[in-house]
Order: sequence, then C-alpha cells, then structure tokens
Amino acid sequence: MKFDSLDFYQKHARRYSDLSHEFTHSVYTDSSQPGLTGDMDLLKRIVKLAPGRRGLDAGCGAGARDVHLLNSWGYEAYGVDAVDQNVSLAKGLHPEIADLIQVADLREPLPFDDASFDFVTCNAVIQHLAPETTEQTTLPELTRVLAPDGVLQLMFKVGFGVVTVEDNAYGSQSVARTFQLYSEHRLLEVLKELGCTLVDARGTEELGGLMYFNDIKPMRYCVFWVRKGSS
Repeated sequence: MKFDSLDFYQKHARRYSDLSHEFTHSVYTDSSQPGLTGDMDLLKRIVKLAPGRRGLDAGCGAGARDVHLLNSWGYEAYGVDAVDQNVSLAKGLHPEIADLIQVADLREPLPFDDASFDFVTCNAVIQHLAPETTEQTTLPELTRVLAPDGVLQLMFKVGFGVVTVEDNAYGSQSVARTFQLYSEHRLLEVLKELGCTLVDARGTEELGGLMYFNDIKPMRYCVFWVRKGSS
C-alpha cells in the first residue's frame, strides 16, 4: 500500500470495521448484472466456483469480516492485511479466528506455500498499490499461492491514472483519498501470462465475466474471477 493509505487505515480502523460489519457500504448501485447487488453476492459465488474449502482474503481489512463469515460457514479461511491495527481489531472482535489472520504486505512475497488455497479474494486493495508492484509482485504472489483450478477474485477501481475523491464516511469533515485506477483488460493480460483465464457467466442468472458497479462515493469498480490452470 502507499504509506498515506496505511496511515488512513491506521487512523480509521474502527470506523472502517463498523461500516464493513454493518454492510452499509457494501451495497452496489448501477450494477452491470442484476444478480450483483453487494459483497455477499460475490462471496457466495466464489465459494461455489472454488474446487475446495480453503481460502485467503488478501487485504482482509479492519475486522476481517469476510474471514470471520467464511469460517462461520464452515470454510477454512485465512486473512492478511498490511495494517497492524486492522489485524489487531479483527482478533479482538473475532478471537475464534485470531490464529488465522496476520500482518502481511501485498508488496512483498506472501508467507504461504505454493498452491495453498482453493480460492483467493483481493477486494479494493490494489487501488492502494503502484501498477508495477501489482503486476510484478502482487498478482504473481496471489496466483502462486492458488491451487490448480483455484479461483482468484479481483476487485478494483476501474479507469486510468490516479484520482482523488472526498469521502464523508469518517467523521464530521470529509477526507480526501487518493486511489490508483486500473484497466481490467491489462490486468487480465497479466493474469493470462500467469496461467489464469477469466471465469465467464453461464446463463443469465450466474455471475461471471467482467462485472461493474458503483460504490457509495460514488466510484466505478470492476470485479472478476479468474481460474488458475491445472497444469
């Protein structure tokens, strides 16, 4: 993450966790697919796509909401986050998953063996990373720890360049936040070189392909799944 992003999450970890667990900022608008209305739709879909029950939330955020949810559903889910306050808060809120979450920076190699996970989620994280870091380190590492036939979920703010927006969810005054935008097509090119292919939609009611939505700010996102080759 950029250091200003690390500072932001250190300062606002509790508020971010509250919003996450309330799902108030997890509802999508102007979605490109009728079945995509919020975070839960993605979470329920990826566990169906995955070949097994072991998962990683790469950038699990303050409170590690999804790691907690997945384990409560019977999955073996782990989480990493670059912000120590996010991880400490998660361990306090959900002590039952304390041994499953740890501090790790997605700009560095991940502390897991090859092919450790059947599914990996990385939601709204690379928007805090420089594109060269994402392409040269983060995506190679996320695919390295993914098992053959495993599924990676990548969500990011879509576009080109860098943008600064006002976010009024963190106190009486709005906070200026800066994000790196990404081209979905460039990311797919990189992932193809890493042996992954896009998971397409099958039928009108199943999520897949390139999916788009707006968040509450609003900003435009893209999210997709890729499957790692079996060879």
